[in-house]
Amino acid sequence: MKKVIALLAIVALAACNSSKKASFEEAKKFSVENLGEMNNSQIKEFYPDANIEEGTDMMEEGTLELAYTVLYPDTPDELLITWQSPEKTNIKRIHFSEDGRWTTDSGVKIGTTYERLNKMNGKTISFYGFGWDYSGAVDWNGGKLEKSGLHVFLAPNAGNVQDYYGDHIIKATPEEIKNLDLKVASIMLDYSN
Repeated sequence: MKKVIALLAIVALAACNSSKKASFEEAKKFSVENLGEMNNSQIKEFYPDANIEEGTDMMEEGTLELAYTVLYPDTPDELLITWQSPEKTNIKRIHFSEDGRWTTDSGVKIGTTYERLNKMNGKTISFYGFGWDYSGAVDWNGGKLEKSGLHVFLAPNAGNVQDYYGDHIIKATPEEIKNLDLKVASIMLDYSN
């Protein structure tokens, strides 16, 4: 009987370690910063299940033609990569706005709340108004995430949004901000600088 219990304990420990390894590998796989170190060939090798789509299109508000790669198109894990050149050796930007498995090393992901962003940043953030190309863009105000290359865009989930439109930093009371129920709607990592 003791041998059976010992064997079951070993099997349970192995399963637990296997589960931890799998969750670590999953976290690494869906870390946006992990992608920043790769070229197009490496991405295809590391993400064989991504149903990758590629092409070129006009971007940057229609002013620049860029090569792009889309991972996991039409799924919650959809992610857009634009390249600095047609050879696709260096990433220009990574962008995602679906509530899938992608996250940043700092823990920011789609759906992160305004309050949580402030804690992660270590300093109160500001944000731009809604209803334009960079709707809800976050200003880190010199906090921990200032030099991360991370661009985050908030969206309101409640409240009177019409009072907060426009290309300017929103001036609102903490109560007004709370009533907007702001959450991260889009994330972009910029490697072009």
